[in-house]
Amino acid sequence: MATKIRLQRHGRKAYPFYKIVVADSRAPRDGKFIEKIGTYNPNTDPATVDLDFDRALYWLNTGAQPSDTARSILSHEGVLLKKHLLAGVKKGAFDEATAEAKFEAWKAKKDGELGSLRESLAKKKASEAKAALEAEQAANKAKAAEVAAKKQAEAEAKAAAEAPEEVVEAAPAEQVEETPAQEETPAEA
Repeated sequence: MATKIRLQRHGRKAYPFYKIVVADSRAPRDGKFIEKIGTYNPNTDPATVDLDFDRALYWLNTGAQPSDTARSILSHEGVLLKKHLLAGVKKGAFDEATAEAKFEAWKAKKDGELGSLRESLAKKKASEAKAALEAEQAANKAKAAEVAAKKQAEAEAKAAAEAPEEVVEAAPAEQVEETPAQEETPAEA
């Protein structure tokens, strides 16, 4: 029986999620499988891969052929490198301790690169959030200044509307006082 390591699609429309499975090469893509060895989520940044390293290595050593995408995932996770190093040990090119040291050095380098990528993405996200907050605060200040100017204009208009009424009321009172004084003057004469 020819086995393949491939992806099995799950998830909703336009939001895929994959299981990494070992299946008979004649089985349909989302059909029956022998063993699930991991998951792959391309929707996160960077993509999330959860892989049972030992089982993937076992299936590769027993002759399972990975699909193109599965080969890429296995390569990024280091399964293919580990298989290559173990083949070198079997041939006598170096001992198992050297192979393990080479693999650990590669893994440390890979983890460092991935950590720096995640850190840079987190910094970028934080700076974008800070810029958005500052833009929102500036917009809020502008809106507050606009509202304050509008309220001040309304207050001035209201004050201007009330002020002429007081002047008009004061003017007839002055005329009333002057009129009796003028009337009294001719009466005395």
